[in-house]
Amino acid sequence: MKKYKLKINGNSYEVDIKEASGSTIQLEVNGSPFQVEMETEVKTTKTPTLVRYEPRPSQKIEPLSAGSSVKKVLSPLPGLIHAIKVKEGDTVKSGDTLMILEAMKMENSILAESSGTVHSIKVTQGASVLQGDLLLEIV
Repeated sequence: MKKYKLKINGNSYEVDIKEASGSTIQLEVNGSPFQVEMETEVKTTKTPTLVRYEPRPSQKIEPLSAGSSVKKVLSPLPGLIHAIKVKEGDTVKSGDTLMILEAMKMENSILAESSGTVHSIKVTQGASVLQGDLLLEIV
């Protein structure tokens, strides 16, 4: 946690605080472990722990029916659906804008990675999405 170098009555000490919870502190002084009881409780910080997950791929191909495949367009990051630029049944080309995703006060265009027909739209304008959520399917 924290390391200190102290000088007490002319003697040098290296103090390494390992853990502090409640009124108990686990520490080492010059390599020797000690457990210390405090008269008052040690205040702990309320900093949250961030957990990162592996991002999922933006498209996944799964069979829809015999001879055809569906391309799933997933959200690349969490945000709000600002605008949907296509409707079910529309034909799209690779690079066409499918929808606008607002994330961290920025508008991000979600583009078609391949040509096809919009099979189904799984979100609505104003919807909140997380990274990896299904946005639409292209056949």
